[in-house]
Amino acid sequence: MTGPILKGSLCAAITPFTNGAVDEKAYQDFLQWHIDQGTHGVVSCGTTGESPTVDHAENKRINELAVEVCKGKIPVLAGTGSNNTAEAIDLTRHAAKAGADAALIVTPYYNKPSQEGLYQHYKAVHDATDIPIVIYNIPGRCIVDMSVETMARLAELPRIVGVKDCTGDPKRPFRTRTEIGDEFAQLSGEDPGIMGFLALGGHGCISVTANVAPGPLSQMHEAWQRGDVATAQRINDRLMPLHDAMFCEPSPAPAKYGASLLGFCEEGVRLPIVPCSEAAKSQVRQAMTHAGLIN
Repeated sequence: MTGPILKGSLCAAITPFTNGAVDEKAYQDFLQWHIDQGTHGVVSCGTTGESPTVDHAENKRINELAVEVCKGKIPVLAGTGSNNTAEAIDLTRHAAKAGADAALIVTPYYNKPSQEGLYQHYKAVHDATDIPIVIYNIPGRCIVDMSVETMARLAELPRIVGVKDCTGDPKRPFRTRTEIGDEFAQLSGEDPGIMGFLALGGHGCISVTANVAPGPLSQMHEAWQRGDVATAQRINDRLMPLHDAMFCEPSPAPAKYGASLLGFCEEGVRLPIVPCSEAAKSQVRQAMTHAGLIN
């Protein structure tokens, strides 16, 4: 028993744009900062990276850029999901060829497949590729909720290695651990509830807040892993207003504004997401000041 291959603080990384186009240098500088700050892994071209509004060529390039910076230093989870199984296979094959460490594949949105449909979708991607796969279960966006039973079936396949759990169900990590075991990586997608998630068997978080607070979050998870719960809780308490601020308006606009305050990128996002309102900007600034990230 060696434990899950993914754990700790993994950043759901933003994709910087300049004049509406992917800013490759800004993106790679941002990822290097994460390596320097102790982030334990990055998700490239996930939802926070604006995967719904980048085209396939941009998706592939963003994942290539992440691998160029991070390979051999921290894991790259390439966002390669689609509600079209053939498209998910194509994107996942490319991520594997580029050298990503794993693929993060969202449950098919809008189609609303059955549990058997979910199983067959992931099995098809698994069987057509040779890269570890993390299931991204987010019923609030995708309408469908993969059951623990379906996930357990998928976990029997050799390269289905974990889940990003955005169900908001406080009992889910315990049920998943009981059904599948400790080697199946359980990564929360909900920053505010991370302490409870870890306590019930979770291994880490794919974090939006990590875009602006990578150092404190890596320290928090490392404290938890060594059994220093008091330190982990103290850091989490300090970051709680920031967790809230990152979703005060549709993501990733608050995260991008926060990153712009740190000098990493412009705050621009792609429609239908719009930049932060002045009220949201004020909330993000106040939360970042409270967390000690800016003066």
